Amino acid sequence: EGGRLTEAIRRRPYAVVLLDEIEKAHRDVFNVLLQVLDDGRLTDGQGRTVDFRNTFIIMTSNLGSQEIARLAGAGGDEGRLRRAVMEVLRAEFLPEFLNRIDETIIFHPLGREELGQIVDIQIRRLRAQLAEAELTFLITDGAKKRLAEEGFDPVYGSRPLKRIIQQRLANPLATALLEGRINAGDSVSIDWDGHQFTFTPTHAEAVPT
Repeated sequence: EGGRLTEAIRRRPYAVVLLDEIEKAHRDVFNVLLQVLDDGRLTDGQGRTVDFRNTFIIMTSNLGSQEIARLAGAGGDEGRLRRAVMEVLRAEFLPEFLNRIDETIIFHPLGREELGQIVDIQIRRLRAQLAEAELTFLITDGAKKRLAEEGFDPVYGSRPLKRIIQQRLANPLATALLEGRINAGDSVSIDWDGHQFTFTPTHAEAVPT
């Protein structure tokens, strides 16, 4: 039986391979990557050669994130920022590995506009979930702003946002449904009063029987 990577690419050679936080990988992984990036192929444990020439390999890393945050916050130019990040990468990775990477893309810290867009995406997902319970809601800009503030972390970016929306919105709404304070067909107005999120239901009119 071949390895997990070679077997997957052998079956589907037109693929994208994502290696998240590559700096945490074992040195043996880098030895394998050197062969793939250099030759465009890899030999599995059964002696079969697998072609990687039609495969995109994308690697992510948190290396240089502190430099990015510091320089971007200080209004540093793109060239200076890139030089600082590349210096960190050269200190971590072997030159023969870095020289085989076609392009290094640097992502800047999220701004208010991007955070607002991510909040809107998560809100739409919550709407879809609550639609199954026949529950709708309206959320104010103030509440969205608060979610963006709580859901952003300088180190982890917007990753905590999903958890914050679950804790601040989804859980209270689910509890209110279970306790009968809101019912199927109701619409809930969600706001931030400066201290906590508030939930004001508008009850659906009962249908005469």
